Formats: sequence, structure tokens, C-alpha cells
Amino acid sequence: MAPTPLPPQAVILAGGLGTRMSPRTTRTPKFLLQVAGRPFGAWLLDRLVEAGFGEVMLCISHLGDEIREVIGERWGPLDVRYSDEGPVRLGTAGALRAALPSLAPTFLVTYGDSYLPFDYHAPLRDLEEHPAALGTLAVYRNQDRFDASNTAIREDQVVRYHKRAMTDPPDPELDHIDYGAMALRREVIAALPEGKVMGLDAVQQELAARGRLRAFPVATRFHEIGSESGLQALEAFLGGAAPVRPAEREQRS
Repeated sequence: MAPTPLPPQAVILAGGLGTRMSPRTTRTPKFLLQVAGRPFGAWLLDRLVEAGFGEVMLCISHLGDEIREVIGERWGPLDVRYSDEGPVRLGTAGALRAALPSLAPTFLVTYGDSYLPFDYHAPLRDLEEHPAALGTLAVYRNQDRFDASNTAIREDQVVRYHKRAMTDPPDPELDHIDYGAMALRREVIAALPEGKVMGLDAVQQELAARGRLRAFPVATRFHEIGSESGLQALEAFLGGAAPVRPAEREQRS
């Protein structure tokens, strides 16, 4: 008898200081900022439930105990686990390396300030369908509209990834942007040095250069709460949505 497949795992990078949202984030982690009447993290976790995830790993640091207290160890059907990178912040890739013992063979990584109106499970399915790839990056044809575009794609591949600022000279090849969700194989993170400060952009750049990073285009713009304007735009987007608490969802199902 074939083993029962494990439910998909999502990893949320939620350890940032949120300096652009100060003073709000002095006592409240960005993951718990109020958006349309409830903590941002509640909206994000609900999206992962809808996409069929069974487990969430929250990589925490700044005010991480606040997140533990509010979110707990269960969110409806989601098993919630935590990886605390400790007093020394390791960067987004470093935080994943610290969580290595708890990572699934393939997992989805997203950010604790990003709300993405798409199927979060789709990049994972794409990666599992293409065993030669090491990652699948969700991308949006941004053309520097909502932030600096950083990704060049050709057909179904990311051919170049270059993190840049809006003030950099335009590069017409970089017309897409990292949407905020990527499926990865655990081996990619296992190959990183332990304890080193490293951003996930370095991993994305290296995988693209090796031809091992697939592109998953998304047609709907992303939302984020890393800025006041981003938070206001997300509130307008979510304002008409009636929040469904995990307990309410279980009762309705």
C-alpha cells in the first residue's frame, strides 16, 4: 500500500522588524497589525486554509511571543509550528536554514506581510510536476508599477533575478516581480551554511542562474502591509469581505 501523502506545508517569514511601519510595530509585530478589523495574520492563514495546506511554520523573531500568543498552535485545520531565529536576525534565507529540521521535502514559502489573491498551492503543484526544477517562483508582470520589478522570465523559466530599488536605472528585461510566494525543495535550504545571514533573494538569483527556477505567472496584483499605502490598499480590497473565523468554518463544513 502506498503511503498517504502528507498535507502541504507553508512557511511564513514573519520575523522582520517592520521599520517602515514604525511606531505601529514597536509593540505589535507586523504579522498582527490590524487590517479590516482583524490581525493581518488571520487573513493570511485563512487563505492558506482555503488552498488546502495542513501545516504552517511561522519563522519568528521580533515580538515573536506576541504571535505565539495570538495565533496559538492550531488555526482551524492548520497545525501551526514555530521556528525562532533568536536574538540575531539571520535574514530571510537564514531564517529558513534555522528551520531546516522541520521543513518538508517540498514546501511553500511566503512573507508575513504579503496577501496574495491566488491559489497558494499552485507553485507547489508545479514544482512537484517538474522534478528537474529546484523551485517555482510565482511572478507578476509588474513593469515597476507597485514596486521595482526584479525578474526576467522566458516561457516557463526564471532566467534572471536581480533585486533592485525603484531608483535604479530601468532594465526592460526585468518586467516581472517576485509575487511573494515560492515553492522550494528542502535540499536548496540544506545546502546553505548554518548561522549565516542571508537573504532569500540570493537563493533566487542563484537558482535562476543555474536554470533550476521555474516561473508561475499570476494575473492579479499582490498586496502587502510593509507600507502605510500598502496597508490602506489592502484594507480597501478586504473591506467588503466578511471574516470567517476558523471555528466558524469548521462548523459550516
